[in-house]
Amino acid sequence: MHQKQKSPNIPAEIFILHNCSLTTGQLLKRSRPRLNQSVGYNSSMSIAIVATGEQLAGALHALGVKFIMGGGSEDQSLHKRPTLLIAALAESKEARLRLSLIPLFLEHPEFAARVRTVAKKLDPSARLTLQCYYSAAVWLGQKYQVRNKSLPDYFSKELNLHPTADPEGNLRGLAKRHKELSGAQVNWLGTYQHAAQVWLKGLEYQKA
Repeated sequence: MHQKQKSPNIPAEIFILHNCSLTTGQLLKRSRPRLNQSVGYNSSMSIAIVATGEQLAGALHALGVKFIMGGGSEDQSLHKRPTLLIAALAESKEARLRLSLIPLFLEHPEFAARVRTVAKKLDPSARLTLQCYYSAAVWLGQKYQVRNKSLPDYFSKELNLHPTADPEGNLRGLAKRHKELSGAQVNWLGTYQHAAQVWLKGLEYQKA
């Protein structure tokens, strides 16, 4: 990728998402943050999931989450197993698939019932991804109030956050904490907002 193609206002993580063909190589390696070793998580065995990016995209499309390109060949079982799907997305090496957790929870708030069980079985890095993206979905849902059913806040205490009634302020606090815990210099607030905007545009297309 040539540097001149990148908008200075688009964080690296978001730029990858706008260029969905960039799913391997140095950009993805750079976008996958290494967990800050100071975080006091207990190691846990990772859930063994063997699923290609195409299968994950297909499962998302089957669930009505049109967040990423691809998914023409729908997986016939993964979308019916939300626990495994959530784990596979959190553990994915592709930034766009990890970020699709946000629209997945916004589209299917009933999946919140699975999130704590999944989080306990993930390795620390994937667990942090799931906790932060789920928490982002909680407050994005409060901010836009598109769905009647709200997502419960499960991870504020573990992330050492102190949420208020202001979802925008909560998102800013989460983004700051996400940067601290991951050690990645990413505009996490912009990343969360990008995921929500793409999901909202998809809703508009469905209504059209």
